[in-house]
Amino acid sequence: MDAIIPPGSDADDGLAFRADAPEHPVGSRITIPVVGIGASAGGLEAFKDLVANLPDNTGLAIVFVQHLDPKHRSQLPEILGRATNIPVLAATDGMGLEANHVYTIPANVDLTIENGKLKLARRAKVPRTHMPIDRFLRSLADECGSRAIGVILSGAGSDGSVGMEAIKAAGGVTFAQDLASAKFQPMPQAAVATGCVDSILTPEGIASELARIGQHPYIVDAERTKPELTDGFDEKRFESILAIVYGATGIDFSLYRQDMVRRRILRRLALRGIRGLAEYSKRLENDSAEMRALQKDLLISVTSFFRDPASLELLKRIVFPRIVEGKSPKEAIRIWVAGCATGEEAYSIAILLSEFLHETSSTFQVQIFASDVRACSRYS
Repeated sequence: MDAIIPPGSDADDGLAFRADAPEHPVGSRITIPVVGIGASAGGLEAFKDLVANLPDNTGLAIVFVQHLDPKHRSQLPEILGRATNIPVLAATDGMGLEANHVYTIPANVDLTIENGKLKLARRAKVPRTHMPIDRFLRSLADECGSRAIGVILSGAGSDGSVGMEAIKAAGGVTFAQDLASAKFQPMPQAAVATGCVDSILTPEGIASELARIGQHPYIVDAERTKPELTDGFDEKRFESILAIVYGATGIDFSLYRQDMVRRRILRRLALRGIRGLAEYSKRLENDSAEMRALQKDLLISVTSFFRDPASLELLKRIVFPRIVEGKSPKEAIRIWVAGCATGEEAYSIAILLSEFLHETSSTFQVQIFASDVRACSRYS
């Protein structure tokens, strides 16, 4: 094997690709949980049902992004204000977010969140399909990490599915409206098809879960609620959970980045309404479905094409020249990408190597092998 591109490691040589990419720091800019809710056709009715069933003191900031006619002023604040006692505001550029408030997207703009504030930009005129929900949810994942909550309600198309993947990858929580209650099914159906939706519920059920999960220590401010985790932050309990997982799956997660592993374990506690690691250990020992869910969370792929430019540049500038140096054109170049997630790393390296060989007028037969730990899992 001429070169092995390893999975994530703590090496400082800049050459490692990470299938378990760094998650966003918990609460790096915002200290309240933020819920991004996307909807299209039939979604307004679903959202009205949702907010009508929310208590006034969830501690959540809720941002509602709906597909709107760009030529007409949105009346969402007035319509929604009649369905809930929670204050409903039209988003403005630079507006800060407060808990127990609902914010709505105005017409003819793209909405994002940056440095703790809502940002508006005039809707770009592009030939491709406008995806305002994906745009907001991706910015929410970047900004809030584990405090991000994504919800997809009734609608046509697939807007929001990419954003849900981003939120799940960042350690947040995701919901989709169940198809039986959705007036238009394609949008929640597309979200569910990503495999990144934690719960599929009616709007009323989502409201109930938001009210519950909004009070869990994993979602709310970690420093403020740390005393509540008296049963949790114990090194031996985390080690015990990883030992249980190893015995069931054959994967040793003690070799993964421990901050990521622990955040994702605590995320499962929040989803299951469990507040302590000892209780969760017992749950894992007796619940194979929860074991599969935890493994899926720990192995979630956080990747994209050409996601680490610095590492790619080092491959092209240092590694590839060394591989071809003194090699006969009759010999094959073989590269193994160990820990390739969904394959973007392998394809990125193939493209980069092809460009290198073209630029250096080199001709070699190339073989690229890609593997991932999922293939070895007993729960795959």
